[in-house]
Parts: sequence; C-alpha cells; structure tokens
Amino acid sequence: MPEAQTRSPRADAARNRDQLLAVATRVFATSDAEPSMRAIAREAGVGIATLYRHFPTRESLVDAVYTDQVERLTTGARELLEAHPPAAALRHWMDAFGDWVATKNGMLDTLLAMVDSGQIAHARTREELLTAITALLEAGRAAGDLRPDVTADDVAAAIVGVFTVAPRPAQAERAGRLLDLLLDGLRAR
Repeated sequence: MPEAQTRSPRADAARNRDQLLAVATRVFATSDAEPSMRAIAREAGVGIATLYRHFPTRESLVDAVYTDQVERLTTGARELLEAHPPAAALRHWMDAFGDWVATKNGMLDTLLAMVDSGQIAHARTREELLTAITALLEAGRAAGDLRPDVTADDVAAAIVGVFTVAPRPAQAERAGRLLDLLLDGLRAR
C-alpha cells in the first residue's frame, strides 16, 4: 500500500473530524428539519471543504453520527454498570437512549432513506441495543433490583413509547418523569 493510505490521520484532522461529529450530533438533535451541511460546518467553526473532506456526502455524515451514537449506547451500558448500581445504570442509559432518539430529529429523512436502501442495517442496530438492555436487566436481576419477568423488548418498546409522547428536547422534563415511572415499574417487588 502507498504510505499515504497507511498513515494515521494528523492530530488536527482527527480533532476536526471529532469536532464535526460532535457538532453534527448536537445540530441534528436540536433541529426540526435537516440542517444544511454548510450550517454544520459553520457551527463547527470549519470550512465546508473540511466537512466534505471528512464526510463527502450527507449520507456519510449521517452514517457516522448514527454509528457513533449506537456505539455510545452499547459501550455505555457496560460503562454505566461499572459506575452505578444496575437500576441507576439503566435509568442513565434511558437518558442516553433519549439523546440518541433526539439526534434523529435533524437527519430523519436521510436516515430513513439509508435504512430503506440497506445502507444502514436497522435489524443489526436493534439487536445491539437489545443486547445492551439485556445486560442492564441481567445485572439488575442479579442484584435483586429489577424484575425477572421483563424482557429487553419490553423495555425498548416502553422507552420508545416515552419518547414518542414526550420527544426531546422540547419535552425533556416530561420524558424524565415518564422514565422515572417506567423504572419504578421495573423494580423488583
């Protein structure tokens, strides 16, 4: 392979990419409609050419944000269990899930087109998220904190329901109350 293909990105290039990803995530989460690539670059404090160098298409940016968020949810479950008792870890994870749902606000049309075309494997994402929920539930059962009769599918459906009736960021307070009620219902009796 040529040397240029095997080198790691320069530190400033890696920082720019990380900054673009963080800003795009935030902009997508707070937008009602899909923001322009130019608006994302401006918000990140970089030129449009820098954005396109890292993410040549809107789809590549949406894919990167989506993949990053799913990874944060799956690895986040383990990290939360290391830092908190299982029930508290589950509640924190629910908030992270809400952030992920909110991120979809400003990229929904592109994301749906990518799922329809097979560019994003929705079934695989679902399995990864259910695995994370299962780990949280199993830890909670082992600790005696969470009910043994609840499945990851049950929890996923309930969380999706909460964010359907109380979308973030507009109804964050209501969503928080509903998630607290959900967690109370998941506690062992």
